[in-house]
Amino acid sequence: MRNTDFIIRRPIAHRGLHDLNRNVWENTLSSSERAIEAGYAIECDVILSSDGVAIVHHDLDLKRLTGQSGFVWQRTADEFSALRVGGTDDHPPRLSELLDLVSGRVPLIVEIKGAPGHDAGLVASVANDLTAYDGEVAVMSFDHWIIRDFGCIPQHIPRGLTAMGMKQQEMEAHFSMLAHDIDFVSYHVQQLSNPFLRFCREKLSMPIISWTVRDQETAAISAKSADQITFEGFVPEPV
Repeated sequence: MRNTDFIIRRPIAHRGLHDLNRNVWENTLSSSERAIEAGYAIECDVILSSDGVAIVHHDLDLKRLTGQSGFVWQRTADEFSALRVGGTDDHPPRLSELLDLVSGRVPLIVEIKGAPGHDAGLVASVANDLTAYDGEVAVMSFDHWIIRDFGCIPQHIPRGLTAMGMKQQEMEAHFSMLAHDIDFVSYHVQQLSNPFLRFCREKLSMPIISWTVRDQETAAISAKSADQITFEGFVPEPV
């Protein structure tokens, strides 16, 4: 059984402890260092560069975060290093750079973001980066085809499903992921009361984290059905 205690030990800073992209931008080394200094766990997003390197970046389109046109799969890792996020000195870092920065100081939750037709080798690249990492780290994904590839992730590393939705067909799809050796679930904070999560939490004793919590009132609501929050835009009290 994989250790999942660290996933719910402390609030998780969504894409690092950014300031809603005013001065400290999401998924940067600066937002991660800020989270580490505050003692929070870090959630980050990872995509694949054109030359097969895992890059910490959320959007598949480059425009919002870098001001550049095009898509992430059209840029090499070196080209990402030359880009600047939000006009700051930060670039979209390689996952390996983030791992070097965190260096086990706080837990890290890596959301692997698929890009249909452009993500072959993404999970393997993440797995390669994580192989020698000694810190507390977990992986998760919205994308079911990504989760089906989690077998190459080092076996001791927890893996999870990121999800949302309340419709029956969505519940059925989520239940189907239980066949793929997942250890925890990250769910939309406004949809925590549903049969899938109740089954995971009550029958499987599976940790549940919520996303994305933006105030203490919502954190209190989350605490009724989930074990920890993924937050941004405020300083949470312990949950």
